[in-house]
Amino acid sequence: MKRLMLKTLAAAVAISAFGAAFAQEKTIKFTTQNPKGHPLVMGMEKFAEIVQAKSGGKIKVNLFPGGVLGGDAPVVSALQGGTIEMASMNSGILASQVKDFEVYDFPFMFASSKEADAVVDGPFGKKMHAKLEPKGLVGLTYWELGFRQITNSKRPINKVEDAEGLKLRVIPNAINVDWVKALGANPTPLAFPEVYAALEQKAIDGQENPLTVIAANKFFEVQKYATLTNHQYNPQSVLISKKFWDTLSADDKKIISDAAVESTAYQRQQARAQAGTALDTVKKGGMQVNELAPAELAKFREKMKPVVDKHGAAIAETVKELQAELAKARQ
Repeated sequence: MKRLMLKTLAAAVAISAFGAAFAQEKTIKFTTQNPKGHPLVMGMEKFAEIVQAKSGGKIKVNLFPGGVLGGDAPVVSALQGGTIEMASMNSGILASQVKDFEVYDFPFMFASSKEADAVVDGPFGKKMHAKLEPKGLVGLTYWELGFRQITNSKRPINKVEDAEGLKLRVIPNAINVDWVKALGANPTPLAFPEVYAALEQKAIDGQENPLTVIAANKFFEVQKYATLTNHQYNPQSVLISKKFWDTLSADDKKIISDAAVESTAYQRQQARAQAGTALDTVKKGGMQVNELAPAELAKFREKMKPVVDKHGAAIAETVKELQAELAKARQ
């Protein structure tokens, strides 16, 4: 009888241990708007690989590229609700949650990727991500989308006046709407998954995105002209749902945090390597690519300056902090 009781107890302990181990297993849905092959998705793949190795397979990361789980706004809501665990998106989009994030969309704010790295990896970038936590979002790191360029199907843009009247898709937020208006163009806010079809159907004339996005999404099939303006630099916030984050053990949080940081160097390396390749890809795809003369680029800056002043007034302290970090990075 005693032996039977011991066996029963041992079996119960084993079942309990199995159940605990099973309960600790986690699955993460990680989404982005860009398709497989894009540097953001390559970063996600590297992140998933590191998490798999560090957790011994206990944490599984399932990737959902190409906007298949919806546009950025629905994804933010899903992160807050805990139905999607992770996402990577333009940091400026988060201005819908915390207005200070508009600063990441200011035209001509960053002059180089090196400057951007110094700012987002430093105290400024961390402080910005910390502001998201009361909104149900945890910022893990920043990846790179790159410098944005303007494309359209109507005409080459060699001077500011050439942009007048063009119907351009923008990321749905106020500062992007305003800078397009400042150029005399007509802004059309659209979720990213809708952009290709809108270009193809001529519902819009053009859009603006980094060359890696233009190439990966084959916009050269529906756009004739590209102008290298470098008018915005897009850091990408890698986000995790706070609702999900709060369910994790300290060890699991460390695995995920470390994997995010470790995958960042790789992701940025891929983004920068692909930028040059993407230029060749869009040219081979039939796009005519031109650069603005320095004097014309200065006119673009001048047109956009009132937009920066207008939006900067509401987040003056954040702008001041960013400018101080940029000054350090430029020393």
